[in-house]
Order: sequence, then structure tokens, then C-alpha cells
Amino acid sequence: MNIGFISTRFAGTDGVSLESAKWAEVLWREKHVSFWYAGKLDRDPGQSFVIPEAFFEHPENCWINERVYDTKVRSAEVTYHIHQLRRYLKRTIARFVKKYKIDMLVAQNCLTIPMHIPLGLALTEYISETGIPTIAHHHDFYWERSRFLVNAVPEYLMMAFPPRLPSIQHVVINSTAQEDLAFRTGIPAVVIPNVLDFDEPAPPIDEYNATFREDIGLRPEDILILQPTRVISRKGIEHAIELVRRLGDSNKYKLVISHGSGDEGLEYERYLRHHAAISGVDMRIVSQKVHDKRGVDPATGMKNYSLWDVYPHANLVTYPSLYEGFGNALLEAMYFKKPLLVNRYSIYIRDIEPRGFRVIEMDGYLTDAVVEETRHVLEDEAFRRKMVETNFELARRYFSKDVLEHHLRHLISNVHR
Repeated sequence: MNIGFISTRFAGTDGVSLESAKWAEVLWREKHVSFWYAGKLDRDPGQSFVIPEAFFEHPENCWINERVYDTKVRSAEVTYHIHQLRRYLKRTIARFVKKYKIDMLVAQNCLTIPMHIPLGLALTEYISETGIPTIAHHHDFYWERSRFLVNAVPEYLMMAFPPRLPSIQHVVINSTAQEDLAFRTGIPAVVIPNVLDFDEPAPPIDEYNATFREDIGLRPEDILILQPTRVISRKGIEHAIELVRRLGDSNKYKLVISHGSGDEGLEYERYLRHHAAISGVDMRIVSQKVHDKRGVDPATGMKNYSLWDVYPHANLVTYPSLYEGFGNALLEAMYFKKPLLVNRYSIYIRDIEPRGFRVIEMDGYLTDAVVEETRHVLEDEAFRRKMVETNFELARRYFSKDVLEHHLRHLISNVHR
């Protein structure tokens, strides 16, 4: 079949872009060809359909969002703009389906979180009017994000985020989302976790990335504690700072944060920088050096690195998140065979912890026992090696692309019944 992926963006290293690429790769194993519709794309141009107005940061969509959230009443003018853009986007979806002879759509989070209301409405109407088979892959629902709870579009959220239509099969990434979706809407869903290709060897330190430590000002003997996330408050990075403080040697232990604040604002980053400074922790946010891909900065002539250039240099990965929809960094740390500290967020407790992984666990706050276990893991090579090898094998069993292939084969078989 020809599969049409639809979202606001398929570009960069956000969860939707990464997971959709994995889905397309697995679908190709069954000879299904993937095509891409979005407002921003970095996929094969010959299989891409770029509509700038579909991007969630397009000015027209931003204008709408500024007037429908944090308020309970919208004007007739806002309604007019929503439907004007909806009508246009519905026509472009129809052109996309016709151009590439699409047999089935995969809606990647654009029927889940209402960052682009007109696109969600347009896609819902198109599916309803055509009955085209669709898989709606949901990463995070609007009721999981406080910024969407006060709004002036409740009827649109009920209609399209997500829609309940007979031709749509729904997929969520954790069991809590499955239960919440059923409770709130009566919609059944299949749980398909995020995955990695554990059969493909992890990239090592090579000639290109061997200079990463030097380029961020670290010595070879420094212990690099990696926080491989953006700087946003739900990541709980203050716990990573506290861990490094309590390990007790600021000249030896360095906290490296791979990504910056993005569009979440700078207040939390300012707080972290102040907290690290008064705690005597050497914290480095290296987002200027870490990009989607390797390359040389034309302005400085300096190397840029990918996140996967950074992982091989880490001595420990911290993941003290307060909430996650799943937790890609967990799988990445296990894939690179790095020891891992995890705050026991709810999805981890329900869907990951029962698999038997060996990680350093904290339960909302750091205890002396957690700090001493971290020290032991860093200092005992044999213990550490056994820990990471166990995690790698368990992750390969439960979160590999073979697991994804099994689920997708079942979903597609329903289309042909």
C-alpha cells in the first residue's frame, strides 16, 4: 500500500518525527511505501508534500492559538479564520492523497494535541467524508497538558482531538493513555511503545566525535553525567544538579545537558543556572554544539554534533523526569549501554519497570542510598557492565522494531478484512 503520514512537522529530533521514521522503516519491510504531508519536512522531496500553513508555528495558526487558549470565549472573527484555514487544508489533504494514490493515512499526533486546530478539523472531515482507512498515532493528549485546559474551542476538541470515526484505528504509547482515552471518549486503542533498532550496533566514538569532550571544555578524565533532554520543567533537571552536588567533587563530575529550552521559555533555564551556581555544580548546556545532524558551523568553522555523538562519551545518564509520555531517552541510554538514573514517573512504573530493568531509581527525591548507589555504579566497572548488558537485552526483547512490526502488521491486516 501507499501510506500517507500527516502531521504539522516531520523534521528534527522531536518524538513524533523520530517515531514516524521508525514506523515508515518497518512498513517498508512489508513493501509499503510512505509519503509525507506536513508544514515542515526533512524527508525525501520526491515523497513529500509540504504545505507551510500546516506547520504549527505558521503565523496564521499562531494568531488563532493566541486567541483560543487561556480564555473561554472566542470571537466570530477567530471562528472565521479557523474555518477558512480548515477549508484550505482539507483541499490540500485531498491533493496529497490523489497525487500519491494514498491507500491509508497515518495521523501522527495531529489528531491528538491541538497545536493546530484547523489541521485537526480538516483531517477529521476528510476522513469522515471519504472513509479512508486511518491509523491515528497519539503521543500526548490535550488533557495531559495544562496549557490547553482553559480554552474557547471545547466543541472542536471533542470533534477532532481525537475523532471517533469507524475508519480510524487508534494507537497510544502507554497503558495510562489507553485507559484515559477509553474513559473520556469511549474510544478503544492499541498500545504500541516507542522502539529502537537494537539489532543495529550503536555508533561508537569515531574520528569525528572523538573531539566532543574537548570541544565543550572537558578533560578526558572528567566524569560526564548526561541529561539528554530539553530544558523544560517536567524533566526535573534540578534533581540531576542535586545528584552531582552530593557526589561531592565538582572538579571531577560534570553535568552536561544536550538541548536548550526551545519554545518553552527561559525561566526554568535561568533557575537551573542559578541553582547549579549556588550548589557549586559544573553544569554545561551544550545545545549550540548538538544539532539534528553532524556538520560544520559555517560561521565558526567548528564541528556540530548529533545527540548520538554525545551518548558514547557519557559515564551516566540522568532521567529524573516528573512526567513522560513514554521516555525515549531511557531506550537510548540502554541502546548505548549506559547506566541510568530514573525518577519513577507514572508511565515508567506501569509500562517499563515491570520488565525487570536494572537502573538507579529515585522516587520523587534523592536519598543518600540513591547517591551511594550512583557512586558504586560509576566506580565498579564489572557491576556496571552487568547492569547495562541486562538492560540492553531486555530492551531488545520488549522495545525493538520487531515488536513494532508485529503490531503494525496486525493493524494493516484489519484494513483488508
